[in-house]
Amino acid sequence: MMRKKRRSSVDKVVEGANTTNSTTKAKKSRTTGRPAKESVPDDTNQSVFTKFLREAGVTVKRGATSNEIAVDQVVFQKRIEQQLRKNPNYPGIIQEFITGLESHIEDPDNFRNCLLPCVPQLSDGDGSSVSSFQESLLRMVLGIDILQTSTINTLLEKLPEFMLDGAGDAGVSVPRIIINQLKWLDRVVDSKELGAKLMELVSVAPVDVQRDIITSLPEILEDSQHNDIARELNSLLQTNTQLTVPILDALSSLNLSSSLLTEVRGAVMSTLAAVQLEDLPVVVKFILHSVSVSDAFEVVNNLRKKLELEQCVLPPALQLSQSRTRSDGAAAVASTAGSSVALILDGIKSAVRFQKTISEAWLKAIDSVDESDNHKVIDLLVLFILHSTNANQSRRGAERVLKSKVRTGLIQEALLQKTFRDHSQVMRGYFPSILALAQCLLRSPDPCVVPFGGHMYQLSFTEFDSYCQQEVVGSLVTHVCSGVGGEVDMALELLCGLVTEKPSEMALYAVFVKGILDYMDNLTPQQIRRLFHLLSRLAFGQQQQGSHIQDDMHIVIRKQLSSTVPKYKRIGIIGAVMIVGSMGALKPKGKEVKDQPLPQETFRQVTALLELVRSSSDSSPEAAALYYDELANLILSSTLDPQVQENIAKSVLDDFQDDFVVDLGKEITGSFPFPARLMYNLEEEESQEGIAINLLPLLAKNINNSREQLSQTKRANKRVSPLCLSPFFRLLRLCEEKQHHGDLEEIDALLGCPLVITGLDVVEKINSLSKSEREFLCNLLFFTINWFREVINAFCRLKETEMKMKVMTRLQNITYLQTLLERALAGTSGYVPPVANFDGETSDAATFTPIAAPGNKAKKDGTGKKKRKAPSKSSSENSSLLEEPTEANETQQEEKEKEKEKETWQGVSLVSYRQFFRELDMEVLSVLQCGLLSRSLLDSELQTKVQEEVLLGPAELVFLLEDMLRKVEFSLTSAPVKRMPFFKTRTDKSVGFSHLQQRSAKDIAACCVELLPALCSHLENCHNHFQTLLSENNGVVDGPATDVQEQQLMSSCYQLLLQVLNTTFSWSGFSLPGQRGLLKKALGVLAERLKGRSELTLEQLVKHSFEYLLNFGSTMPSLSTALCLSQLLSTVSQKGGNPSAYREQTASLAKRFLSQDWVTASGEKERGTKFNEALHTLLRIYLDNVDDVLKAVEEIAGERIPELLNASKNESSPTWPTLNRQTFLVFFKVMMAELEKAARKIPASKISDNTETQSEKLLTWNLAVRDFHVLVNLVKVFDSRPVLNVCLKYGRLFLESFLKLGMPLLDHSFKRHKEDVQSLLKTFQLSTRQLHHMCGYSKIHQDTSLTNHVPALKKSLELFVYRVKATLTLNNCQEAFWIGNLKNRNLKGEEILSQRSQGSDDDEEEERSVLPQEKSEDEGQESDSEEPMVINGEGNVAEEDITDDSE
Repeated sequence: MMRKKRRSSVDKVVEGANTTNSTTKAKKSRTTGRPAKESVPDDTNQSVFTKFLREAGVTVKRGATSNEIAVDQVVFQKRIEQQLRKNPNYPGIIQEFITGLESHIEDPDNFRNCLLPCVPQLSDGDGSSVSSFQESLLRMVLGIDILQTSTINTLLEKLPEFMLDGAGDAGVSVPRIIINQLKWLDRVVDSKELGAKLMELVSVAPVDVQRDIITSLPEILEDSQHNDIARELNSLLQTNTQLTVPILDALSSLNLSSSLLTEVRGAVMSTLAAVQLEDLPVVVKFILHSVSVSDAFEVVNNLRKKLELEQCVLPPALQLSQSRTRSDGAAAVASTAGSSVALILDGIKSAVRFQKTISEAWLKAIDSVDESDNHKVIDLLVLFILHSTNANQSRRGAERVLKSKVRTGLIQEALLQKTFRDHSQVMRGYFPSILALAQCLLRSPDPCVVPFGGHMYQLSFTEFDSYCQQEVVGSLVTHVCSGVGGEVDMALELLCGLVTEKPSEMALYAVFVKGILDYMDNLTPQQIRRLFHLLSRLAFGQQQQGSHIQDDMHIVIRKQLSSTVPKYKRIGIIGAVMIVGSMGALKPKGKEVKDQPLPQETFRQVTALLELVRSSSDSSPEAAALYYDELANLILSSTLDPQVQENIAKSVLDDFQDDFVVDLGKEITGSFPFPARLMYNLEEEESQEGIAINLLPLLAKNINNSREQLSQTKRANKRVSPLCLSPFFRLLRLCEEKQHHGDLEEIDALLGCPLVITGLDVVEKINSLSKSEREFLCNLLFFTINWFREVINAFCRLKETEMKMKVMTRLQNITYLQTLLERALAGTSGYVPPVANFDGETSDAATFTPIAAPGNKAKKDGTGKKKRKAPSKSSSENSSLLEEPTEANETQQEEKEKEKEKETWQGVSLVSYRQFFRELDMEVLSVLQCGLLSRSLLDSELQTKVQEEVLLGPAELVFLLEDMLRKVEFSLTSAPVKRMPFFKTRTDKSVGFSHLQQRSAKDIAACCVELLPALCSHLENCHNHFQTLLSENNGVVDGPATDVQEQQLMSSCYQLLLQVLNTTFSWSGFSLPGQRGLLKKALGVLAERLKGRSELTLEQLVKHSFEYLLNFGSTMPSLSTALCLSQLLSTVSQKGGNPSAYREQTASLAKRFLSQDWVTASGEKERGTKFNEALHTLLRIYLDNVDDVLKAVEEIAGERIPELLNASKNESSPTWPTLNRQTFLVFFKVMMAELEKAARKIPASKISDNTETQSEKLLTWNLAVRDFHVLVNLVKVFDSRPVLNVCLKYGRLFLESFLKLGMPLLDHSFKRHKEDVQSLLKTFQLSTRQLHHMCGYSKIHQDTSLTNHVPALKKSLELFVYRVKATLTLNNCQEAFWIGNLKNRNLKGEEILSQRSQGSDDDEEEERSVLPQEKSEDEGQESDSEEPMVINGEGNVAEEDITDDSE
């Protein structure tokens, strides 16, 4: 490309010129790559060169001395140019000058002097006029236009001589200095030629010189050459990755056209995978800084996909191996990778900070990822960057996207852990944002995102330095002190986890954690347990790193224990027991070394603390009971030192016998409100050595003691309260289990021993008793039930058949006693039961208000006892022997049942009394696994065997399933966290779940999965029961021989089983990677019932489980049970990878249920609020899963509702019996809501859509508008206020969706489908007019609930008018548009006369029409008022006919 190539690095010819005669050329040969050291002859050419310079003010020096300049460089350039132009030999003199220059610079030293800046000449005082800095001689010559091209050629020909030399002794690179001479010239005479020569040099130069040339190109060339040079650099980039950085640097500085920039960026993006790690930051920076508004999302999305930061770090195993072998080298590699990643993120940070489109594009790109496996480390890092910069309000967007991704499970904890592990150094710079995001997630009311925030805290503490650790602890303490339930729980759990994992680090911040003690008023008992657990671990743990807070802990505990306020005494008891657990914990020292005994001083402190708690709680039965419960929890959950364990257990058995147990041989003496009797004895042999629980005398004595204490006559030394009976027994049982490794032989007599209570026939005479006697009787029943509940807790895990039978019998006793208690409570108004869970607020009982049960509930619960429960009551007439069933007992039982049926008064529901019952352990649910149990009894002659059978009956099954459902709902259901109001009036939902709270959700889920086979067996039994019932009664459930009470119980069992299964499978934890095995096991249980044992994939398991559950659809006894089955099927179908495959079957089943006539066991039709709620949800499930929602809505609204209109008042639709006038509002509301949702899901129209696509979308909108028209016009017949409310609300939403999504479609398709568009608009116009009439109706009737919707709806109606006008204008059809004043009319289309004279603008709306223009306004209005409607001729329907169950 060079026109002349006169020299090479091997052989150069120096040309000279003779200034006296004509120009001649003298050649000088050299054999080395360097100019010879000998002096160049001072010929005339050189004389011209030096003479001109000297006259212009520059003195050329030789050797190491810099050239001197006596004048300013601008003056020098002007003088040279003038000398050359005025010379007689011009332009030939230019060549002579250049020849002289070339001769001069043959000497390396001379060349170097010419490249380096000139120095001012200070002699003769002239230096004062020269600035301190001057350019080099060659640079000044390049500034002279007539010399520039020749000088550039000379320099570029000179440059190859120094290419291979590298930097000189002084670190100066000659090629770089030569290139620098060409930068920032005021004018480039031949820019195109210069660019060509520079690119030719790039093709042959070494890498270092190539980089220097390329990076200098933007500073050398003019803008006109930028596009051409960019194309050459782009092609060079494809072939030489070593030059990536300089090329991109150059491209970033070039002024390129948008099309070329896009082309270059695409080429760069394609080479991204092959770029060296250290070059990656420059590549990313170039890509992001070359983005335009239109292509920002596409570019950022591609960059995100191709940017693999995971490959920038070594795998953990490889890192470990390298660190062992070559620690220095591995550290260097890691450092380089870390710095490169940091530079990449800095590039992204600068881009999002200064360009709003890039920050929005990043958020959109991350948000568009729809699979968890596709999310990468860069996503989290960019979210942290966006949060930290807050450029263009990106902080809120980052929070929103992160919450959304975590909530849907797309960004998981494994990705967060990987990010922290691989890029902890980089992330340290974003710690404030990480902390803020963690705080935001932990405070979120959505329980799905809270654990992720906790994980961020945990990793920040683990991976970052001490400053960050302090900030993390401080933030967690702030969360704990906030008082918000879910936030406090997670923060305490995190602090406990950090104490366990990093005790020495956490000890440094123990003082921060101790500060929580000042904010305990807002904490629940379980939170207080956790707080004291972590504080005592810090203060009294193995290494005692936080021993400096021990004294403070002791002071706080003593202060709380000595308080007379029950709340603070409870806190003191809980805290003291937690401290005992940490101080007295068994300290293992290893496998070979035996466990060290507890130091005597520590043991003394533990015993002293236990004694202090015991003495502090003696005066209050509630405090003593709490102490026993807390000690029992400690023994259950901790491994205590044998000395401490023995100290706690040594007197428990003796004290329990002394306080609560009496021998059967002794006569019961004393004055009691009711005669004392021994009841519920399960022992087989009559013996005087038996024992009984002394409940009635103890309760009577306790009441007397309370009265004496109030009258201050005397005070007992030790009060034995029946409140302590169940807690003390729980402590005794757990001590026995620990000491005897699960063997309860020492206390198994307590399972079958009788209780000293009274004959329970007194309940029948409850109305004749005094108030105190009624309350005494209720207290007695509560204490008896709670004793049995605690006994079942203790012995439910025993394997012996006899023990299992006794447990089952005690379960029957409880269900029977509960029916008596319901009846007793109904006759005892204002009664507050004794406390059973002592770690809650006792003041809750003072404000307790029971809830009356509906009649059917009382019947169901009150008649749940069957004949086989007779053994539970047969001991009421005998003190020591459980007699065999006799004819007399059976007769007595039948009489009692007849009496119960004659009762006219109803019992109360025990639902509101649950807090007054002792908590059942999860292990009790193992009773569900028991089927038919049998034992052999010898008769009196020891010859024949009598078989006695005890079954788990429907009442007992309902009892256990209700308890199980409450447990799984509490543990496995993630409910939104609600912040407490300013006035704290809530009741604690966790009362009665103290033991359950101490187990993780994973444990509870695992227990449920273990019970699944038993639950399936019971489910199949219920199915078989109703199948048999249907076959016996010719397909109806209310046949003449139906046992109503039994059917109600079986129906409850059926529904509870389905609810338990649904709640279990709905657990969000199944979506976590670690719980996949548990999910497969659970689904395997269901699939196994259908297909037998086999190895199946998750998708196959879901398929078989779905088929198994689908079989139960034929025997649903009620609509609520059918709803539970539909919900369970939906839940199970979501567990696979293809939920849509099951939608058709789910919809078909739901439709079958909706088309079924639901009657109760007594033959009445199901109705009421609960029925309507179930119907609402079931209808939504049907419409959500049906293939075409619009067609389904059209079928119901266009075919089924007209059937209803033709029926009489109380009749239903023949094809859909669930649709009647009472349930019309339910159907109408669901259809309007689903129609609006379906409209929102119709894809938005695009200009690029083809004709077929436009036709499909137009057809869909036609159907949607037609459905909307039918639904809106139903209001003319069903004009009740709730129906109008629904129509106004969802009518506005549908109209807004149509404006947003439908109108753009009409814009694009108007010309191609003109008739279809006109038809659609006409239909929709009729609907909007009807909506306008509703607005007028609402204002006339001044109904606030309706008028609230009017302003927003009217605004949308006006927008619709002008939006149609815009569409017609866009398609050049504005002449088809006319506006008239629409008069106010009522729902029937009749004009509102009172409005005619007012002409108020507020009550008039401009309406449009796409009818021909010549059609008069009156005709248009007439067509509206006389609009044909299927239901117009049916007459008016009274409002009360359709609003029975509407509110």
